[in-house]
Amino acid sequence: MSAYTDNNSLKGAAAMLAASLCFSTGGLLMKLIPWNPLAINGARNLIACIVIGLYIRFTHHRLKWNVTVLVGAVCMAGVTTMFCVANKLTTAGNAIILQYTAPVWIVILMLLLFRKKPTRTAVVSIGIVLLGILFFFLESISAGRWLGDLFAILSGVFYAGVFLLNQFEKGDALSSMFFGQMICGLALSPLVSQETAFDPKVLTAVFLLGAVQVGLAYIFFAAGTRYTDPVTASIINAIEPILNPVLVAVFYGERLGRLSLIGAAVVVGGVLYYNISGQN
Repeated sequence: MSAYTDNNSLKGAAAMLAASLCFSTGGLLMKLIPWNPLAINGARNLIACIVIGLYIRFTHHRLKWNVTVLVGAVCMAGVTTMFCVANKLTTAGNAIILQYTAPVWIVILMLLLFRKKPTRTAVVSIGIVLLGILFFFLESISAGRWLGDLFAILSGVFYAGVFLLNQFEKGDALSSMFFGQMICGLALSPLVSQETAFDPKVLTAVFLLGAVQVGLAYIFFAAGTRYTDPVTASIINAIEPILNPVLVAVFYGERLGRLSLIGAAVVVGGVLYYNISGQN
């Protein structure tokens, strides 16, 4: 029996929306932490690993370990690491926007791996969303930051893999996320010892980054991708590129330009079109 029933799809959409809300705090929290990006990623993943580990224990979820889970763990480690580095090498806007090339990679991977052709509604919606993201990109692109932009695009490729974790018979999203965060946490958290800023504001931001922006977010994300098809999940999750810069603007003082505001409206329009059209 398909997991994508109407009731489950509604639960999945709600979970993906909750995940987007948690993910969107990343830009603001990272701006408050004056650490090396790899140290930030190590610390937040170690905290996230503990949060997800407690969730797994509480729900009696059975961890899996196989090649599929390992590939998923690599994707998980890749997306968090690439995104952290991108945030330090380019603008926060560029990093989050370029990460959301993920829907394009998802459609390509679904076609290559599962021979599943995208629906007309999905293609049109992705086109609208990418158009909106382009407006953000045009607003925030800066000369000489191509390396950060490249890391952001690679983050998008890995992110597409994360969306597909539940599509494989032997796959398990929670297991991949747990092991991926454990890998990053154990490998990179020792770099924190080289940092000097440990005031309460920084430590609070690091904790929230790990517990909420990664840990809680990916718990919702796992549920969302379980009950929602990958393209639907990625389109709903594209709300994050709007919420992320809005939070930075409100609490950090960065203003959204005219093109970014237009992009926000276009992305919302793409999400609404996809859901109102009934995914036909």
